[in-house]
Amino acid sequence: MTGRRVLLAPVTVTPSKPLTPSHLKGLLWTDAMYRATGHLAEVSYRYSHTTYDPTEQTLGFWEYLDRVEGRADYSGLTEEEIGELYVAYRAEGRHPTAAALRPYADAVERYGWRHPAAERVLKIWASHYARLGMHDPGLLAHQPPGLTLDGALDELSGLGMCLDHRRFGGPVYLDATRHGLPLRQIVTADGRPNYLACALRELLPLAPLFDEVVLLYDKELDPDYQLLGRVLERLGPAVRRTPIGRVPIDGQIRSARHGNWHTTTAGALLDAAARDHDAAAVRLGMRLYFIATLGPGQQQSFRSDLLHQCMARAERLLAAARESGPDAASLPECLARHRRDHLYVDPYRLTSSLLGKRRPAPPLDLISSVFL
Repeated sequence: MTGRRVLLAPVTVTPSKPLTPSHLKGLLWTDAMYRATGHLAEVSYRYSHTTYDPTEQTLGFWEYLDRVEGRADYSGLTEEEIGELYVAYRAEGRHPTAAALRPYADAVERYGWRHPAAERVLKIWASHYARLGMHDPGLLAHQPPGLTLDGALDELSGLGMCLDHRRFGGPVYLDATRHGLPLRQIVTADGRPNYLACALRELLPLAPLFDEVVLLYDKELDPDYQLLGRVLERLGPAVRRTPIGRVPIDGQIRSARHGNWHTTTAGALLDAAARDHDAAAVRLGMRLYFIATLGPGQQQSFRSDLLHQCMARAERLLAAARESGPDAASLPECLARHRRDHLYVDPYRLTSSLLGKRRPAPPLDLISSVFL
């Protein structure tokens, strides 16, 4: 342990639909990075749904549920059934007014309230995390950001990176034009923050406390994360952007808002795997597939046959690791091989190191501490 401090800040998944292969890839990637880097530095894993609940994407769905479903009981619904409601909401194509969303935003800000449908989805996700052996960073916890929206905009103004037109009845922009980046609206004229504004509320007070901040996100969000990285760099830490490609299904990358994910949800994949493999093989095999086999890009479509091949490979790796003696190198030394000029351990390099026909059996302590 070096005493250096690392903050992992992955993009959050809105609790409105099932976890898909693309979600699994990002979550497993982050989990491996967190657990491996924790042997070499002090690591904080910040993943707060509370921070991002005020976005229109989330509040709009909640307003739709109450308007269309009324006082429905969501406690017995599956994530797929709630996901179908989300698909219907997006298909409606209606943009709720600021006045319609304001009571929801106030309940989130003042009381940490969350819609029962979202609570139900998060409880299901927590069970998936447990089956996958992933660290739960507080899925159901109330974790408010360190700054109010006004406080974040004041901090941004102090950095000379805020163009605020609210006094003229206009929107607020993040201004990084000095770095050759375009203006980005982060608050609408009627006061609604987007995802980037919420991220600033959370990360502006946290970033100065760390030596390195790692931002993990979908490749499609790269323009916003370039802007976010520029802001956080002004506060002192080294900022590492780690874009992770989505997983195509039958050659197409589709948003979960369109549905058609029933046979490839996390729950369905875990249930199918459990019929043929034990829990350890499922956990390791999932990581071998979603991290090492698919890699950081998004060229390869999801293939269930390759996923199950990875689980069979995991069984062989686990058996070999149990039979081999202890590795001569210490666990931190083994993990440090998979860093470059950064503090965090690269999940792709680490997981890929387990593969290869003529490589020695990996140490059991490495597998158990990072992948199980």
